[in-house]
Amino acid sequence: MLEIVLSIVIVLSAILALIQKDLLKAAILTGFAGAALALLFQVLLAPDVALTQVIVEGAIIPIFIALAVKKTQRSDG
Repeated sequence: MLEIVLSIVIVLSAILALIQKDLLKAAILTGFAGAALALLFQVLLAPDVALTQVIVEGAIIPIFIALAVKKTQRSDG
């Protein structure tokens, strides 16, 4: 049952990340999907994959996306 709930959370957060107009919110939702997927891997007894998943998609990718968005924003002045 927990696997189904986590799968629904992953799909919903990924869809919400795709339809976001604000790129920082999309980066946060991408990290949320990655962390939920890491939790799903942990539940499915794959702790090594879960650890890699939480480091890469739960932390590194959202940080890189947020930094890229911050660096490429236009200034109005």
